[in-house]
Amino acid sequence: MQTKILLPEDRIPKQWYNVIPDLPGPLAPVIHPGTMQPVTPDDLLPLFPMPLIEQEVSQQRWIDIPEAVREIYQLWRPAPMFRAHRLEKALGTPAKIYYKYEGTSPAGSHKPNSAIPQAYYNKISGTKRIATETGAGQWGSSIALACQMFGLECTVYMVKVSFNQKPYRKSMMQLWGAEVIPSPSNRTNSGRSILAEHPESNGSLGIAISEAVEDAVSREDTRYALGSVLNHVCLHQTIIGLEAKEQMALVGDYPDVVIGCHGGGSNFAGIAFPFIADKASGKKVRVLAMEPLSCPTLTRGVYAFDYGDTAKMAPVAKMYTLGHDFMPPGIHAGGLRYHGASPLVSQLVHAGVVEAKAVAQLACFEAAVLFSRTEGIIPAPESSHAIRGAIDEALQAKEEGKEKTILFNLSGHGHVDMAAYDDFLAGHLTDYEYPAEAIKESLAHLPKVG
Repeated sequence: MQTKILLPEDRIPKQWYNVIPDLPGPLAPVIHPGTMQPVTPDDLLPLFPMPLIEQEVSQQRWIDIPEAVREIYQLWRPAPMFRAHRLEKALGTPAKIYYKYEGTSPAGSHKPNSAIPQAYYNKISGTKRIATETGAGQWGSSIALACQMFGLECTVYMVKVSFNQKPYRKSMMQLWGAEVIPSPSNRTNSGRSILAEHPESNGSLGIAISEAVEDAVSREDTRYALGSVLNHVCLHQTIIGLEAKEQMALVGDYPDVVIGCHGGGSNFAGIAFPFIADKASGKKVRVLAMEPLSCPTLTRGVYAFDYGDTAKMAPVAKMYTLGHDFMPPGIHAGGLRYHGASPLVSQLVHAGVVEAKAVAQLACFEAAVLFSRTEGIIPAPESSHAIRGAIDEALQAKEEGKEKTILFNLSGHGHVDMAAYDDFLAGHLTDYEYPAEAIKESLAHLPKVG
């Protein structure tokens, strides 16, 4: 038995939900990395087109989705929701488990939800070329697709360990017309300085961001695009949770707990923020962010101002951080290897509105294997963290003998991540807990913001 919950095409949301009006208190200002003063819209213009800057600071609860964006969304939206009957049976749990499946997009993940509008707003603002970074390749392939659709050039700095681990992600980007460069590279000053000090560096998202930002500000025709963390990215992703709420209503159910994996915050915000709105209005729902033990930003980082990149070129934001020079290990969930977290998610965690939990790599792959053998979908390694969270919640319900409704975001498929599954099945993967001393050392270098 399988329950597939669909919405008709004409029910694609016409607006994104902005969580800022429902936050517990005002957001901290974003700081210019040079002046250490709050940024102005003019400060951000070398990086982003004005429509995205306006969304970044907007206080409007609802923001219209352009028709040109909704038209492309129809390639895969509304995305399906499923009830995981076979997984429930395998676990012997009284819990009901639902998952929102974002792997139906052309790029195989949730990332096009923001890539498409970002490319659109750049196009109408006169941008000719996008420079960006990617960790595991989901964002890189998504922005390459979006740039192809709107006739923009695209250069992607891909974290070197993922560039080597995930060659087919690179192929996807190139197929959609993007130039893909392993980071750190000799293409930029920031890349060259890293290589001079660490010639064998595997790279990090912080380094790749530095290279992409440097590239963008060096050319008048180029703007920068980020696939996570920023307010406007989280805004675009809320289409996930908005659809999910409608789909839950169609079957007369509502979640007790909403779960998403967390790296920078994009897919977590997408599934969670529309339910934060319910929580703000008094509804009882838990919201849980699942992150890797090897990059435990929300659970072992500090809530402080920090740079968004390694070379200290990106704006400074108040967020949970492990330090901008944090060098993550080469785990296979490359999309979760970022030193910081969305300021929006960070504030919600700090206020106790959102819970966070860190889990080890092997436990996540075990969950992914069980899920693929029961539900048939091979999940992305990043998504396996959300699956682990859902399974743990379902097992707790079994132990307590209580019913529970669980909703998680299956943020993408793992069809181009099979090398990771090969390593797991061959017993080559190990768990890694980032050393406390290394975190302490990295946190010693946080910027001084008054």
